[in-house]
Amino acid sequence: MSDTTIKPRIEKVPVTEQLMHKLPVMLVPVLALAGLLAIGNPSTWLTLTVAGLAMGMMIFIMASGLTVVFGLMDVINFGHGAFVTVGAFVGFTVLAWLAGWTASPSVLLNLSALLVAILAAMLITGGLGYAFERVIVKPVYGEHLKQILVTMGGLIVAQQMIHVVWGPDEMHLSRPEALQGSIVLGDAAIEKYRLVAVAIGLALFLAMRHILKNTKIGLLVRAGVENGEMVESLGYRIRRLFLIVFMTGSALAGLGGVMWGLYQETITAHMGSEIMVLVFIVVIIGGLGSVEGCFIGALLVGLLANYTAFLAPKVALISTIALMVAVLMWRPQGLYPVVKAK
Repeated sequence: MSDTTIKPRIEKVPVTEQLMHKLPVMLVPVLALAGLLAIGNPSTWLTLTVAGLAMGMMIFIMASGLTVVFGLMDVINFGHGAFVTVGAFVGFTVLAWLAGWTASPSVLLNLSALLVAILAAMLITGGLGYAFERVIVKPVYGEHLKQILVTMGGLIVAQQMIHVVWGPDEMHLSRPEALQGSIVLGDAAIEKYRLVAVAIGLALFLAMRHILKNTKIGLLVRAGVENGEMVESLGYRIRRLFLIVFMTGSALAGLGGVMWGLYQETITAHMGSEIMVLVFIVVIIGGLGSVEGCFIGALLVGLLANYTAFLAPKVALISTIALMVAVLMWRPQGLYPVVKAK
């Protein structure tokens, strides 16, 4: 790589534009307040809010890799759900091997088992991401229709391979002993695992935000999103960056698969394709390529899904679609679209 330094261009942003930029952030507290007013009971509201935040964080983990892949590589990857599923099954296998740790009353052993399962899932799915990009995605760069067809085909093949390795039956995924049960705050019961999911999701968001905004690799990614040809002209290997980003996105999908499997406590070969509906909704709401938009979109989807499931279960089936329609009518390119240089 060249030692040429990429210097970000600094422009003065008008005050009104700054306010419009910050406005989507306010949607989360506004929705939470609306939920409190509609539910009425603070304890019930707190339980649903934590559940919604946990659900949103797990969706963000799965969607963050996909949105960065699209933003940088312009790749529509319907096979992303395969990495979610593989991650869940790898996590299931590792936790089964470490059953002595997960059943122990020791919190340290429980968290260590979870950490090993997560690292194994991310390692395997990151490696699969390498093979997926080299064999399936690389030949169809810039051709969206072919990308949809071949990545969907890759998803189907992956599901069948899961049937071969783990079998077609639904499997139960038990949480470590320390993550079972709830913490009681007043009249509200909050599941311990949901608090862990919120912590992991928030830590991931802060880490990604720091890397993208304050490191050289993050600067290259953002520059590549805006103008890949300019980055290449400066001597940087944008294709190698593509591969690293794709593998990272695949590994994050594996992490999300482990978290989602423990959240649902059951895993199937089709779980990835099922959750991908919510993942794509979050990516579209946030704006293609935007990590911050993806984070806010995931929180909105998680909170709205839990509030409506309690208040009007039938409406919950279409609530996320309605949210996406409302956001796109307001901001057709999503909450924080990434604009590429032409």
